[in-house]
Order: sequence, then structure tokens, then C-alpha cells
Amino acid sequence: MVLYLTPGQTADIKGAVMLSSHLPPARYMLADKAYDADHWRARLRQQGICPVIPNKRNRKQFHSFDAMRYKGRNVIERMFGRLKDFRRIATRYDKNATNFMAALCLAALICYWI
Repeated sequence: MVLYLTPGQTADIKGAVMLSSHLPPARYMLADKAYDADHWRARLRQQGICPVIPNKRNRKQFHSFDAMRYKGRNVIERMFGRLKDFRRIATRYDKNATNFMAALCLAALICYWI
């Protein structure tokens, strides 16, 4: 698991691009509309990954995606929901990025390895 902390006003896709070199071998990438960008889709295809990303409403050229496979994305949402069970994580109690990342790592450790 790789965690990458970005400033609050940064778009999610910028973090995904930074972490793309750490992606494990996969056939599909499930993501929400925030990740609907041509450069991201091209990067995934370059790595041999088929993007399963719905189109934004304002997209001029629509891409097809597997809607049945996309339903499996709820697993990702449940994972983030599980992390947000920790009030300190959900409310970003720690204003210092180092402290917040440490709390996030501890929460992930408790949720997924213990």
C-alpha cells in the first residue's frame, strides 16, 4: 500500500499521476469521474491497464467503460469509509502534514493489518 498526502485543494488526479509508477500489475483500474482525463487514460493504457472510469458530463468525446465492472468500486469507497471511522482522520485533526500522515498510517495499520 502506498499513501501520498497532497494539499487539500489539490485535485485527486494529480496524486494518482504521481503514484502511477507504484501501481501493481493489474488488468483494470476502477476510478470515479474525478479521474476522467485523457492523459490519465493514456498513461494507464501505456502500462497495459484498461481504465474503467465513467465520463464527466461536460466531456466532448465520450469513452466507453464497463458499467458492470465499475460497480465493484464500492470496495474502494468502503475502504476510505473505514479509515474515516477514525475521527482524527475524518476531520483532519492534525494540521501538520507529518502528524496527519503518521495518524493515517496508524489507522491503516489498525484497519488492514491487525
